Amino acid sequence: MGRLTTHILDTTHGGPAAGVAIRLFSLGEQREQIAYAVSNADGRTEKALLEGETMITGTYELEFDIGDYFKSRKAAVDDPAFLDTVVIRFGAKADEHYHVPLLCSPWAYSTYRGS
Repeated sequence: MGRLTTHILDTTHGGPAAGVAIRLFSLGEQREQIAYAVSNADGRTEKALLEGETMITGTYELEFDIGDYFKSRKAAVDDPAFLDTVVIRFGAKADEHYHVPLLCSPWAYSTYRGS
């Protein structure tokens, strides 16, 4: 059985990003929101976004509201902010574990398939 997890690292402040709204969408015939979470003090969600029978092979999008996070930390100096909602689109197989972290600052982000 597969699962999907994520976490957010704030590269500006050198630690996890707490309080970031995260939405997960399934992209099939229609784009459908299937999960919502807010990152905890460790920059992670309290539980996997998908796990077991909810993890199906397909294409997904993760949305991270990092613009609001950096505004709350008074780190966003641009108005409007250069980055607001970061969207990561990826494919996943039902029987594999996908960890999709977001490393971000107010001006840049990166991701990778973690373990």
